[in-house]
Amino acid sequence: ASTAIISALNALTLKPTQCALWLRPHVEKTPNLFYRGFNKAYGVVEHVYVVLIQWMVQRTTLMVLVFIAVIALAGWRFTQQPTGFLPTEDQGFCIVMARLPDGAAQPRVKRTSDAVDAILKRAPGVEAWVTVGGYSFLDATNVSNVLSTFVIYQDWSKRGTKLSQEHIVGALQQQLFAIQDAQIVVLVPPPIMGLGQAGGFQMMVEDRGSLGLAELEKATMEVMRAASGQSGLGFMATTFSARSPQLYLDIDRTKAESLNIPLNNVFDTLQAYLGSTYVNLFNKFNQVFQVYVQADAAYRLQPEDIKSLYVRNLKGEMAPLGTLLKVNRIMGSELVTRYNLYPAASIFGSAAPGFSSGEAIKLLGQVAHHSLPRGMSYDWTATSFQEQQVGSQAYFIYALSIILVFLVLAAQYENWFNPAAVILVVPIAMVGVLLGLMVRDFDNNIYTQVGLVLMIALASKNAILVVEFARELREDGMSITEAAVEATRRRFRPIVMTSFAFILGVVPLMVAGGAGAASQQAIGTVVFGGMLASTLLAIPFVPVFYVITQRLSERRGKKPPPAPPPPEKVEGS
Repeated sequence: ASTAIISALNALTLKPTQCALWLRPHVEKTPNLFYRGFNKAYGVVEHVYVVLIQWMVQRTTLMVLVFIAVIALAGWRFTQQPTGFLPTEDQGFCIVMARLPDGAAQPRVKRTSDAVDAILKRAPGVEAWVTVGGYSFLDATNVSNVLSTFVIYQDWSKRGTKLSQEHIVGALQQQLFAIQDAQIVVLVPPPIMGLGQAGGFQMMVEDRGSLGLAELEKATMEVMRAASGQSGLGFMATTFSARSPQLYLDIDRTKAESLNIPLNNVFDTLQAYLGSTYVNLFNKFNQVFQVYVQADAAYRLQPEDIKSLYVRNLKGEMAPLGTLLKVNRIMGSELVTRYNLYPAASIFGSAAPGFSSGEAIKLLGQVAHHSLPRGMSYDWTATSFQEQQVGSQAYFIYALSIILVFLVLAAQYENWFNPAAVILVVPIAMVGVLLGLMVRDFDNNIYTQVGLVLMIALASKNAILVVEFARELREDGMSITEAAVEATRRRFRPIVMTSFAFILGVVPLMVAGGAGAASQQAIGTVVFGGMLASTLLAIPFVPVFYVITQRLSERRGKKPPPAPPPPEKVEGS
């Protein structure tokens, strides 16, 4: 918006002054070889173009049918184009997450960490890494049998095109697969930091029927098993498990009541000795320190140590906890996540090479719909949720933008017909956008939709040049057909100059590299293809639609004023 405002101010103020300075009469010089060759080639192209326009304006019905067929075919193919939310960017790092079997101790996690370090030392394109043991990056919480490694790439200038993020991640995943002690996945960061933990899709399997954590794990594994055979889905992983070894304290509440021991005292004792309890603050060395009380590690290593703890009753007497509870070994979940208030298990994954995130989301949704039992359902979260929400809004925004431009032009021309000649050719730019996406194997994402909205303004600009000049020629007395052809001929050079200057200007975006390259390539491809189609395909249809709309306008009684008579010759002049 700011660019358009500055451009308008420049055109209204600075450009007239520059034209007065530069467009002065000058001595005619013989043009050099380049100019002669260019003008000769341009003359041939212009002649062919004018002949084509003359042929088209004489066959308006046929051209309208051709236009409708092209738009219908392009629109149908556009709906079949793979969809996405945001392209995956090379942000300079990735995350390696290793999950060991449930109940694995820290020494075993340390051995897996050493094996991962050995592979990262030999990995090309890797600058450094940081490993955090006992931390699950995907769950953002401490989990004893998980380690997360943040791998930092070398600078983009050092890696070049051969060591792209796809190459580094693929090579790491292949080498880390050899570590048998853990399930290891390599994740890329999300396109927008904070919108999810990793790139790709994320589904939440929800226990809406209160079937229990064991059934939730079973349903999650069934979805992953059914989805593993789908060619459009790449890797998938879940952090949920209901088989972690746990200690269940079976408290005899009847006996506790008979001994006058409140249950709060029992729970507070367990919290203080096995966990920790905040006591107070104290000041020392001009700093404030917190005081926590907890049993020493040597006295809380074995399950039997719990029975050795003592709890105070209401009479102030001490009683051993071993008389009140039993310690049972069970299987459960180390971390229970709730989503939409339901116990939920997350499924992370990515689309297979050659497939978009929209296709992967649709495919996994179909698998979950057929695989989940009664009482279980699913929802999307993070970027997948946003992609689902944004999916149908793009067409509404595109239609609203076209209507807004049409209303502005209607106010400018003071009729409803001539703006239609401008707006009707805008959708044909979609042909170039579609071809650009197909050639480069890009999906239809947010940057594509931004480019489509941008094409409304760019395509309208070229059409306005023709329609406005044709209106002036018609008011000067030319026929509708002659005005359309002559306006197209006279405006052909400025349209080609401005359009190709813009087209060549976005080429660096199409071949961009480094940080933000995926976004630049996406919007550059859309604008390049759209402007090319707008120049080569849309402009020939502008005079056709002008002829149609002008005839309709004049049939409604809005004929242009007659051409003014030539000035009378004054004697003596």
